[in-house]
Amino acid sequence: MTTVMYSVPAISCGHCTHTIESEVSELQGVQSVKAEIDSKKVTITFAEPASEEKIKALLAEINYPAEGLLTL
Repeated sequence: MTTVMYSVPAISCGHCTHTIESEVSELQGVQSVKAEIDSKKVTITFAEPASEEKIKALLAEINYPAEGLLTL
C-alpha cells in the first residue's frame, strides 16, 4: 500500500473536493482519497493496479492537475 499527497491548486470549493474524491476513488486499486479545500491537497492511498502515473493522469483529465508531490 502506498500513500501520496499532491498539491492541487485548482481546488476551490466543495464541488471540487467531491469531484476529485469520487473520480479518483473509482480507479481500481485506490483505497482512499481525501481532498482538502483549505490546503489544496489531495491524499491518496493505493495499491496495484493503480499507480502514481495513472492517478496524476486522471487528475489532469478531470481538470485538477497535480502540481507537486508533497511529503507526508
